[in-house]
Order: sequence, then C-alpha cells, then structure tokens
Amino acid sequence: MKKQFFVCILLLISTISFAQKKSKKDYLVTLKTKYGTMHLVLFDDTPLHKANFIKLVQKKFYDSLLFHRIIDGFMIQGGDPESKMAQPNQRLGGGGGNLERIPYEFKTNHVHKKGALAAARDNNPEKKSSACQFYIVQGKKMTDDEVTLVAQRNGMDYTTQQRAEYMILGGTPRLDNSYTVFGETIDNLDLIDTIAKQSKDSTDRPQEDIKMSISVNKMRKKKIAKKFDYKY
Repeated sequence: MKKQFFVCILLLISTISFAQKKSKKDYLVTLKTKYGTMHLVLFDDTPLHKANFIKLVQKKFYDSLLFHRIIDGFMIQGGDPESKMAQPNQRLGGGGGNLERIPYEFKTNHVHKKGALAAARDNNPEKKSSACQFYIVQGKKMTDDEVTLVAQRNGMDYTTQQRAEYMILGGTPRLDNSYTVFGETIDNLDLIDTIAKQSKDSTDRPQEDIKMSISVNKMRKKKIAKKFDYKY
C-alpha cells in the first residue's frame, strides 16, 4: 500500500513538473500580407481552438487564402478554403462547412477588444465555431456608458481593465458571450486598420485580393514577452 502511495506521489510530481516545463514555451503566430506583418499569440484556456489553429497552420492550410470579408470599424475575416482559387466577383464565406466544428470556448477574460482573434461561426445553437474561418477585431472606441449598455445586453460583467481597453483601444463588445476569442494580436494593430479600409464590393470582399500566409514558431514565453512587450 505504501509503495503504491509513493508511486502515485511520484507520478503526480512528474506530471506537475512536465506541465510547468511545457508552459514555459508558446507558439508565436506570424501572419503576413502584402500590407505588412502582425504577430499573435493563442490562449491556453481555449485549448481546442488553439490546437486546431496550430494544426491547420502547420499544414500550411492558410497560405494563399484571402481576407475575403472586411468591414471598417468592425473586423477583417479570412480562412475560407474556397478563397484560394477564387475568381473575381465570386461570393466567399461558405467554405469549410464540411470540416467538424469546434465546441464553444468563450472565456470572460478574453473579450473582443481591438486585435482579438476569434472564430467565425454560423447560427448553430451550440455556438460551435468554424473549423477554419477566423476574424480579427478592429471595432470602435466606446464610452463607459456604451460598454455598460452592451454588458447588460450580453450578460457580461466587465473588469476595469476590459472597460479601459474598450475605451482606449476599441473593439466590438456586442460579440462577447457569443463567439470564441482564442488569441490576440501583439503588435502592428495598424495593419488591421489598413486592411479594413480597402475598397470592397457589395459582399464586403476586397476589390483587390489580400492574400495571407501564416506560420507558427515555438519559443520561450519570456522571449515573446520581451520582444513584443507582451504580458502573459
């Protein structure tokens, strides 16, 4: 009995040590377009979305896909596999529906502030996410009263910091508690503005194709934090 107890303790210690060692590194996401490059991190507490996104990036799924939907003051969206070989004026946004959707993972500590990376979805009642389409929030700056009004509508209780981010950075709080935010942009937020303001057609597709390429690089969290002045 004692032997089994000590074996269990050793296994627990090993598991904890492994988890701590594993958490020292993270994946840095690099997203490139003809207008510039941005970097993003993915959240550990949305593990299904994080693992799925990394898997797709490592398979080069996103390379040469388009930002197929842009709305200035709202967001930029991409990840439709049908956009890779899209013809001019082709309506996009329905691709990827054959892939298994990702379960809803919205966390109240990850809101739709400017730069937030979130998963697109259809109107399914479980709020499951598209397996591949994503959007990056641009949004607008809010007043404290506006944030309060939205909070009452979407059942959120925003922290002082979250309110400040919506007032200073901007964002789209009305999407909170409805779509999963699973990462955030950690530099070059101006690139979102540049893409969002491009000319577009009646379906919000840019008149000129905006292709993307995305890569991930596993590196120490301390290095990411120092290089991008980012706080985990």
